[in-house]
Amino acid sequence: MELSWFKKGTIYQIYPRSFNDSNNDGIGDLRGIIDKLEYLERLHVDILWLSPIFSSPNDDNGYDISDYCAIMPEFGTMEDFDELLEKTHDKGMRLILDLVANHCSDEHIWFEEAKKSKDNPYRDYFHWRSPSADGGPPNNWKSFFGGSAWEYDEASGEYYLHLFTRKQPDLNWENPKVREEIYDAMRFWLDKGVDGFRMDVIPLISKRKGYPDAPDVGFRKILEDVYANGPRLHEYLREMNDKVISHYDAFSLAEGVGINHTNAGLYIDYDRKELDMLYHFDILECTIVNGKFEEPSPFDLVKMKHIYKKWRDAVHEKGWLANAMGNHDFARMVSRFGDDTTYWLASAKMLLMMQATQNGTLNIYQGDEIGMTNLILGAIEDVRDVQSLNFYKENIETKRYSEALALTMINAEGRDNARTPIQWSDEKHGGFSNSDPWLQVNPNYTKINVKHQEDDPDSILNFYRALLKVRKQYDIFVYGTIEELAFENPDLYIYKKTLEGETIVVILNFREVSIDFELGEPFDQADVILNNYKTMHIEEGVIHLQPYQGIILKRQ
Repeated sequence: MELSWFKKGTIYQIYPRSFNDSNNDGIGDLRGIIDKLEYLERLHVDILWLSPIFSSPNDDNGYDISDYCAIMPEFGTMEDFDELLEKTHDKGMRLILDLVANHCSDEHIWFEEAKKSKDNPYRDYFHWRSPSADGGPPNNWKSFFGGSAWEYDEASGEYYLHLFTRKQPDLNWENPKVREEIYDAMRFWLDKGVDGFRMDVIPLISKRKGYPDAPDVGFRKILEDVYANGPRLHEYLREMNDKVISHYDAFSLAEGVGINHTNAGLYIDYDRKELDMLYHFDILECTIVNGKFEEPSPFDLVKMKHIYKKWRDAVHEKGWLANAMGNHDFARMVSRFGDDTTYWLASAKMLLMMQATQNGTLNIYQGDEIGMTNLILGAIEDVRDVQSLNFYKENIETKRYSEALALTMINAEGRDNARTPIQWSDEKHGGFSNSDPWLQVNPNYTKINVKHQEDDPDSILNFYRALLKVRKQYDIFVYGTIEELAFENPDLYIYKKTLEGETIVVILNFREVSIDFELGEPFDQADVILNNYKTMHIEEGVIHLQPYQGIILKRQ
C-alpha cells in the first residue's frame, strides 16, 4: 500500500460562514479562520477543508458559484486567502478547497451569456431541452431540494437542468470547453499552493444520453442509477487527474454521493488513476431509508458494523477511503448516533474514538470536537437552509405532514443543525460575533463551548486532542487489519486491529446502560491506551463497561 501524506492525516472541515467572525458582521470569514489557526494546530489536525469561499449569490450558501477564481466579498479578499494559506503551511498543516464542478450559479457570466440566445457560444455550457409533448418539463427528474429538476426559460422556450436549486444550473461536461474552464480554475488555486480539492457531488457530472425518465424506485436508487455514475464519468475523472491533479503534490477527495461499495473501485482503485479517495454516504445516511425527511429509522448498530465491513472489504489494499460521520449536510453526530442529553460527554467521546480507529483518513466536522448538538428551531422563519425550506413549502402544498411535524423533522434532520456558529465561549452569540449571526447560535453555548473545555482536563476537546495525538503515534490506528468480535451484538462494537506484530482492541458501548463483556484475552489496566471514563474494571477476563464507555487496549 502506498503511504501518502494524506492517508494518515486528519481532515478538519471548516464551514467558513459559521466558523469565526472577525469583523462582526454576523458572518464568519477568512480572517476569522486565521485567528483560530493556533487552536486548529493544537487539535492535531493536518488538513483544513474549506467549504466554498468563492464568489456566490448564496442561494445554497456558496455551493452556487458565480466566479471560480474570486473570493466571496463577505469572506474577505484574495490577500486574506493568501495569508491564510501561507500561515496554514507555516504551522505544518495543509489546505484543500471545495470544488463544485457539477453546477454553477445562474449569475455566473457563462449562464448569463447562455440565456441570451440559442446560438450564444456559452449555450452549450449547460443542459437545454425542449418541453415535452404536453408542454411540461423534458422528463420526470426531481431536484435534490424538491420539485422538478428543470426550469423553464421564457425567452428561449426551453428548459435548463438543475439537479439542485433553480439557481444552480448543471454544467454540460460533454462540452470540452466546460471541462477546460474547470481545469483552469483548479490550476489557478493549485498554483497558489492549495493542497487539493474535496469534489462536491462529482459522481453527477456525466449525464445519461437522452435524459431518460427515472423509474419509480425511490430517490436513493434513482440517485445511483440515473443521476450518478454516468457513461463518461470515469473518462472525465481520468482526464482531470491526467491534466491537473497529477502535476501537483495534491490530492482529490470525492463526495461519494450515488456511489456504493460495488462500484467504488472504479473511482479509487490505485491503478485507475482517477481519484485519491472518497467518503461514502452509507454511514451518514444509515438512519435514512430513502431520503431526508422521509421514512427515518432508528439507529441500528449492527447495520453500521455491516456498512463499515462491506466498504472495508470492497476497497481492501486497492483504494482508500475517508472516514466521515458528519459534515455540513447532516445533523450533528452526537445527536444522531449518541445521547446528547444524559450521556452527552461519554457518548461524544466514544463516537470520536470509533471514528479515529476505523481505517482510512479521518474526516471531522467543525464543532464535533466539543460535542456540539442539534438546534431546536421554534418556527419556520428561523430556518435558513434551502433544502429544509423547500421541503416545508412542498409539504404545505401536499399536506403530507402537519406543519408541526414538518418542523420537527427539520429539527431532527435539517442541515441548519450542522451550520450553527461555533460556540467559542459563553459570551453573547457564543463568542462567534458581536453582531447577530446569520444563523442563530445553539442556546446551549453557555454550557458547550471551547473556552470551558480548554480548562477542563476531562472535556471532549482535550480528549480529542489526546486521541489525535495517539493516532499520529500508532500506524495501527490507520492501517491495521480489522477483525470484528461479537459482530451481531446490538449493543457493543468491538474490533481487534493488528499490524506488524502489534494488536489493539477497541471496545465501544453504544447503550445508556452498563454491560459486561468477556474479553477472552489477558488484558489489564496497564494495557489501556485511551479510556473515555476515568475508571475501568476488568476481572477474570470480563470487562465492566459503563454507559457509552469506549476503551482502547494494546497488546504486543
